[in-house]
Amino acid sequence: MTAPTSSLHARASGLSPHATARAGGLHPFGVFVLLAGAFLPIMDFFITNVALPSIDASLHASASSLELVIAGYGVAYATLLVLGGRLGDRYGRRRVFLGALVGFVLASLACGVASDVGVLIGARIVQGATAALLVPQVLATFHHVLEGERRARAVALYGATSGIAAVVGQLVGGLLVSADIAGTSWRPIFLVNVPLGVLVLVVAARVVPDTRSHHPVGIDLPGTVLFAATLTALLVPLTEGHSLGWPWWTWLSLALAVVLGGATYGVEKRAERRGEVPLLPPSVLGLPSMSRGLVMVFAFSVGFGAFMFVFALTVQNGLHADALHGGLAILPMALLFFAGSLLAPRVIGRYGRAALSAGAVVQLVGLALLVTVLVGNWPHVGLWAMAGPLALVGAGQSMLFAGLFRSVLADVPPHLGGVGSGVLITLQQSGLALGVATLGTLYLTLAPHDIAHAFAGVEYVQMGIVALLAVGAAALPRFTEAAPAATPVVDA
Repeated sequence: MTAPTSSLHARASGLSPHATARAGGLHPFGVFVLLAGAFLPIMDFFITNVALPSIDASLHASASSLELVIAGYGVAYATLLVLGGRLGDRYGRRRVFLGALVGFVLASLACGVASDVGVLIGARIVQGATAALLVPQVLATFHHVLEGERRARAVALYGATSGIAAVVGQLVGGLLVSADIAGTSWRPIFLVNVPLGVLVLVVAARVVPDTRSHHPVGIDLPGTVLFAATLTALLVPLTEGHSLGWPWWTWLSLALAVVLGGATYGVEKRAERRGEVPLLPPSVLGLPSMSRGLVMVFAFSVGFGAFMFVFALTVQNGLHADALHGGLAILPMALLFFAGSLLAPRVIGRYGRAALSAGAVVQLVGLALLVTVLVGNWPHVGLWAMAGPLALVGAGQSMLFAGLFRSVLADVPPHLGGVGSGVLITLQQSGLALGVATLGTLYLTLAPHDIAHAFAGVEYVQMGIVALLAVGAAALPRFTEAAPAATPVVDA
């Protein structure tokens, strides 16, 4: 029998977070705890950026190895995200969330004690894989337990958390590296996950409801393997090609990625015709909110991932700032992103798609001003000179980020919440990894000649992406004030 979420919420009102979870509901504190669980692995994708020079000095890593420290995590994360959503739907989202969090903590410990860059890359891949099992449970639980305005607010907060985790990651990374705790240099950026992860684990065990889909779908092994092979064949040569001089195998791998991508689409389409729910269901991807929103999320993520990577290297290697000042440089962007994220649900609810376009324009102005400041004053660029442009970038991103996440899941049926959220985060992470592999490689190619213009070259590409997003927002489904869901979203 199915019970509306609103009635569950009414019965649970006034109860403690633990009692609410036992009743099958999600207390506002439970929403916060789930967001904290998602915050750690998202932050970990970016926290490494400001530590790259320190990792290089400590482990004598090549430029391509440093890219793999970032992209290896992203590839594993993106590859297994949909599988993580499926496992949560089938075996229980709370159980998978807690188990994956244990794995993430252990992988973080392995990263923190890595003896060479090969071990670090391997541990990062494991860390990304466990993160992929953890994060989809957050959006899927929101989609399953909450409805109406509460669901819209939680999804918007998730989008805000994703962006805040990125910029805070670089700030915290800079603080930890500069602190050089007991001479450990970069290692605390990973070790900090251990106590924080354990704290979230203990609390989540009491306040997160035990939910699962009453219509779980099977594990699409062929689709998962083919999709993983496609991403690997695409991202490895893009990451390694520049430093190796683009040997023949990199071009063969890129051609193979095209073939594998076509094979993945064919396998998924045939699986759906047989009545199965494949890893990337064409029917779900064809929903208006998904087909349009996912393209925009992917494009946004390519630019965002590249920006965070090249900005950290520009400030530290180009302006010779230490890790602390490299992290502090991003603080104006973090503060405005946080403030904008708090306002975003209300502003988007009132102005709809126009708020997303306005956010894109504000971000575009901020990027243009940042490039002007850097190129015009190089190499005598103070951190304060970049503060205003970065604040505009953060403010604009917050509106665009929150709106895109809200839009993508708008049409997804409740029983496919795990699948939909997994597809969304897969495209987001694929975009982040691709941004580092492509625009990051462009930067590394140009930087030996002129760091300022290398940064500008990457940002011109990102500005083109943002301009397209400003126009493309009009193609998204219309936003309305969060109305009660037309169908119940909690199975009893």
